[in-house]
Amino acid sequence: MHIFEREVSGRRYRIAAQSVWDARAGRSVARQVVLGPVAPARLVNLGATRTVGTRALGDVGALVWVAEQLDLVAHIDRACGGVGAKDGPSVGELAVAVAIQRACSPGPKRDLAEFLDASLPRVSCLAGSTFTGQAFHRVAQQVSEDQLEQAQLAIAQAAVARFELSADVLAFDTTNFDTHIDSLTPGELAQRGHAKSKRKDLRVVGLGVLVSETGHVPLLYRTYNGNGSDQAVLTACLGGLAQLHEALDSGEGRQRPAQRTLVRDGGFWSPQLELELDAAGYYSLISLPLGHNAADHALRMAAQRGAMKPLSGKLSEVRAARVRTAVGELDRTLVVVESEELLAGQKRGIAVALRKAKVELAKLQALIEKGHITRSRLEDRVKKALGREHLSSFVATTIQGSDKAPTLQWAVDPAKRRELEKTRLGRRVLCTDRHNWSTGRIVHAFRGQWNVEELFRRAKKGGVVPWGPSHQWADGSIRLHTLATVLGLMLVSLARIALAPDASAKGMLESLAGIKATLVRTSTGGPGRRPTVLLAPELTAEQRRAVKVFDLDRWFPDILSCMTSRPLQ
Repeated sequence: MHIFEREVSGRRYRIAAQSVWDARAGRSVARQVVLGPVAPARLVNLGATRTVGTRALGDVGALVWVAEQLDLVAHIDRACGGVGAKDGPSVGELAVAVAIQRACSPGPKRDLAEFLDASLPRVSCLAGSTFTGQAFHRVAQQVSEDQLEQAQLAIAQAAVARFELSADVLAFDTTNFDTHIDSLTPGELAQRGHAKSKRKDLRVVGLGVLVSETGHVPLLYRTYNGNGSDQAVLTACLGGLAQLHEALDSGEGRQRPAQRTLVRDGGFWSPQLELELDAAGYYSLISLPLGHNAADHALRMAAQRGAMKPLSGKLSEVRAARVRTAVGELDRTLVVVESEELLAGQKRGIAVALRKAKVELAKLQALIEKGHITRSRLEDRVKKALGREHLSSFVATTIQGSDKAPTLQWAVDPAKRRELEKTRLGRRVLCTDRHNWSTGRIVHAFRGQWNVEELFRRAKKGGVVPWGPSHQWADGSIRLHTLATVLGLMLVSLARIALAPDASAKGMLESLAGIKATLVRTSTGGPGRRPTVLLAPELTAEQRRAVKVFDLDRWFPDILSCMTSRPLQ
């Protein structure tokens, strides 16, 4: 957005202008909107003022600044062929507007126009009334999944180039979100599956995200059916991953292809997938399921005396053991890493599960005494009671007797429980083809998986940029809504990189939201309409720094009146 001054009928006004590509006409179209007069407000009687509202500036202005740095609207419009309502917002303008709304004031799209009109920074020169839920829905039906993926690649390339993101290690994971779509409403994305919220009565939509090692920035995502599998999602992303590999090389200005590593958890293990990732140009780092034969071999090796050794540097409190071996037909390096936090959590889980199992076993004893249970039914219920949290490995049970008169004896074996804690609990087995990496680098890279988990927390209910509640029902609208949510997460992450605050992402947005102009209606004592003016707020040191970093004074020049001459921290 370009802001300049122009004289009209003897008075000077501040005007914002933008250029939008018109795919139908095959040329750029200029738009302008008047922001207000340049001259200062007239002298007024402060005793006759009345506050009539506020205008958002800091949070919206920061995200608009990031969007302009990436040229988000243009990238999306080019990828989607300039789709948009006639004389209305383009698909890029709608997506960016919804992204900023979800980050600053999450709500339905029927409130989008009101949100835009209540903000001083502008996403578009069009009137806020043109940004409606109906326009969003109509545009969403015209955009294909391939077009959205091309937009993601262009945006990822721009983000890496502009903010110098480290993209050599990328973390991938999946989650899903609850919808409230009726069971009879047709659609492919919203399906009943394994909901993360444990709600079995709702249809869910899946989301797989690839996140950079720097600052929780999502670079590629895929919306998938709620009943889809994790491996199928990553397999479906392989084409996009190969294109992303090339786009990131271009964004980083590399002369030779980079050696990138994809980090994921054990739910994505597959020998075939390992080979396909290698063909796409990626190294692999994954946490093997502990039930895998190679993982069991590595754990037995790590249980030997002196095998686990402390790492150096920032990971000096972590112990790990390393071995190079064959995993099926693949040559892999396995690292067994010990986590005190994971061990403590698993111990708590085992204690809770054991209490519940003891209650269930006591109930079964009572049923046996009353003769109300058969042996086959008893065996099934015992197996179910001990089927969680490794209970069957240290709770010994003996079932005897006839089918009509069974007997049950059980006891907790403390020695086996201690052995379990010593050899398996609190340990992960990392598997990688990065044989030349040090053990510390492998462990540090895997901890980057936390970046995706943090991003999902921000996208959940009560987070920074919540995906839901979603009021979409058509697949096209869900896809574009998901794009807007991921864009919101990206804008927040990049704003945090630019500002580098001490607070969390949520704390940063709350601080930025405090930068707002107060709208007051005044009285000059003369004839004519009562003027309305904007008053600048008091700012903290971090807020003054945000004004400089995000160029907020271009939207509200009077905010400079509250800037001090003291050096900004």
